[in-house]
Order: sequence, then structure tokens, then C-alpha cells
Amino acid sequence: MMKRGFDLTTSAIGLLLLWPVLLIAAVLVKLTSRGPAFFRQQRMGRNFQPFDILKFRTMVVDADKRGAQITAGRDPRITTVGHFLRKTKIDELPQLINVFKGDMSFVGPRPEVPRYVEMFRDDYAELLTVRPGITDIASLKYRHESDLLGQSENPENTYIREILPDKIALAKEYIRRSSILFDLQLIFKTVLRMAG
Repeated sequence: MMKRGFDLTTSAIGLLLLWPVLLIAAVLVKLTSRGPAFFRQQRMGRNFQPFDILKFRTMVVDADKRGAQITAGRDPRITTVGHFLRKTKIDELPQLINVFKGDMSFVGPRPEVPRYVEMFRDDYAELLTVRPGITDIASLKYRHESDLLGQSENPENTYIREILPDKIALAKEYIRRSSILFDLQLIFKTVLRMAG
């Protein structure tokens, strides 16, 4: 209950303070490429309840039909503004809306697409007892995941066989260590990484 109160209050404050950044980012996306400002994708939430995650659109329209669900290296589907938004993590800011609505928390296992969840359903039965989050231990470790996948001959295979199992292990570690203090530490580390 205390965690949800923190999420609700902090996301509301974040949206009030950051609305100029959100507005500028949305306008830039709209002015520089065809399509909507926001990208919505179904992810699996708490208790296997699907929800639409919100991000600023950083790729061309219908990018999911032109390639894999993951991005690797200098993916040609990423727009010029999209590269900047991804590098600065501004593309993730609309997830404050997901936190405010209760789909997500500030800290928790990163939400996955249903297809990958089904591949590791037994593990996700444990992970999805909590709300997925904007950041967690794995988010910090794999901040440059796209660059890492760009070095692989088969990025999706590398993601499924190597990176996702490690992310799952780190998410389980987060659940074991979960506390308000630990959440604050992870938020602080995330902000430092974004600023660095």
C-alpha cells in the first residue's frame, strides 16, 4: 500500500513537472516522421493482466511488421529523433502515465511482451506477483542492451537464450530484496545513469 502511494504521488508530481519535456518530445516526433507521437505495445502486467505500455515513438510506423520485437545496434527502423530519445531515455517518460494508472510501478521487473512471457511462464508466475516497473536491477545492467544485441549475429536468439534468462534472475533477486529503501536506491542509481 505504501509503495502504491509513493508511485501515485511521485508519478503525478513527475507529470506536472515534466509536461514541457513531454510536449516538446511529442511535437518533435510528430514533426520529423509520419505517425503518432506515442508508441503503444501490449506487455504482461501483474497477475498476467495485459496492458499497453506507453513510450514516445522512436521507430518508423509499423516497425513491428518490418522486423523483430527487439532492437539491435543501429536498427534502420529507428528515426533520427528516435536515436536521441532512446539515448537520453526520454522515450520512457510516458510510462509515468502507466505508473499513475497503476499498470506499473517505478521499480519492479521490466514488463515483457506476452510472447516472451509464455516462453518462461513458470518464472513469470513468480515475477508477476508484483507490478512491473520502469526500472530495476536488470535495467541498470542492460542500459545499453541494444548496442549489446547489435554485436550478435542473431539478436533475438541472444536475447531469448542469454539476456532474458539473466533479466529474470535479476528480477527474482529484486523481489527477494524488495523494500522502499531498496527502491529508492535503484531510482537514485537510475537517475545518475541517465544524467551520466
